[in-house]
Amino acid sequence: MQPNQQDRLVVILVRARNPANIGAVARAMHDLGYAHLRIVNEFHVPFEAAKSAVDASSVLEAAREYATVAEATADCTFVYGTTAVGERVLQHPLHILPEATGRIADVLSGDPAGRVALLFGSEKTGLTNDELSHCHALLTIPMNTRTAHLHPGRHLSMNLGQAVAVCLYAIAQQAAVDTPAVVETKASAADNDRLLGMLREVLDRAGYTRRNPANAREANLRRLILRMGLSVTDAPVWTGMLRQLMRVLPRTSDAGEDSSNEMD
Repeated sequence: MQPNQQDRLVVILVRARNPANIGAVARAMHDLGYAHLRIVNEFHVPFEAAKSAVDASSVLEAAREYATVAEATADCTFVYGTTAVGERVLQHPLHILPEATGRIADVLSGDPAGRVALLFGSEKTGLTNDELSHCHALLTIPMNTRTAHLHPGRHLSMNLGQAVAVCLYAIAQQAAVDTPAVVETKASAADNDRLLGMLREVLDRAGYTRRNPANAREANLRRLILRMGLSVTDAPVWTGMLRQLMRVLPRTSDAGEDSSNEMD
């Protein structure tokens, strides 16, 4: 993920009361390169008590406190709420984490002013329906349902610090995959047409056009070239190679017959 994209992703903790959990979140953010932590709580959070946030003092010092979720998300263009699902009646689209990371990457890369918020609820109760009403969609981390029978009556969920770390890491990896290191300029229609013309000449000279007329139709050849997705630098190279072949390729008897037939 590019630094300017990381700077447009914020983590919002709603009613998180345990300083150790807040510290774990801050440490995960610091280690993964994220800086914006927001806290929504009706009581002041004792940041100095977040002992587990080793080397994350910069994140805690910059953390901002808000009275409501509405205030904390006011400048965000897309808000994901996290949930363990459980018995909750869902009123939003629900995406598993790999799906959500793709959406987040699209928002951050497609809109230079876009800001994404990840909303995490209380360690005990999660997010309320009112808090979820500020979200565009929900995301959940897939858990190992094969062991669910070992804990009847309990919904599988992660510790707050772990959940934040997993989500941020997955987002960073998705953005890294989706963002190309070098963006190539594609060949223009004129470049492709020049290549098409040279290809047709080579195929005529080689006799391929007469033997395989369907494959050698102009529309088919053009689609073939376009599917190659040539860059603006590659198209002239292919055209040059075909031009060189034209100079050394002998005219076949079939091609000669075709020429004589056309003259008749």
